[in-house]
Amino acid sequence: MNNSIPVRIAILTISDSRNLETDISGKILADRVTEAGHVLVDRSIEIDDIDKITDALNLMIDNKDVDVMITTGGTGLTKRDVTPEAFHLVIDKCIPGFGELFRMLSYKKIGTSTIQSRAMAGVSRGKLLFALPGSPGAVKDGWDDILKNQLNSNHKPCSFVDIISRI
Repeated sequence: MNNSIPVRIAILTISDSRNLETDISGKILADRVTEAGHVLVDRSIEIDDIDKITDALNLMIDNKDVDVMITTGGTGLTKRDVTPEAFHLVIDKCIPGFGELFRMLSYKKIGTSTIQSRAMAGVSRGKLLFALPGSPGAVKDGWDDILKNQLNSNHKPCSFVDIISRI
């Protein structure tokens, strides 16, 4: 990680059918977070229920040991996909460029199917929140192509780490 400042990260998988043993996307993300030298503060799973997701997000936001939260899953278009709606209930500011960039990068790999993704990001009570789709490929793309750099304090010309203390 080239002496980058470690970020304290919590991961929340949104799924009705996964547990920690079968959550491939959550494991991929957790492995990448720790390989990059960050601190994995928490990794949990919540069902696709807006109230339960909102409660889980609020608990992590209020955790003084968490700087960044990354969710995986629940960003699609089905009735059960409510992660963006839960995000909108807790965030103070949207980071629209995250979703736009994710879909642009994803388009290069999966074409127009990326339009079904509602990946997004925001700021809540001093924390950064990122919602990634639940597929292993989407998690890899979101981390490898965006978050890995933006959560690296050595990334130039700037990174999210530069502003975490001022959010």
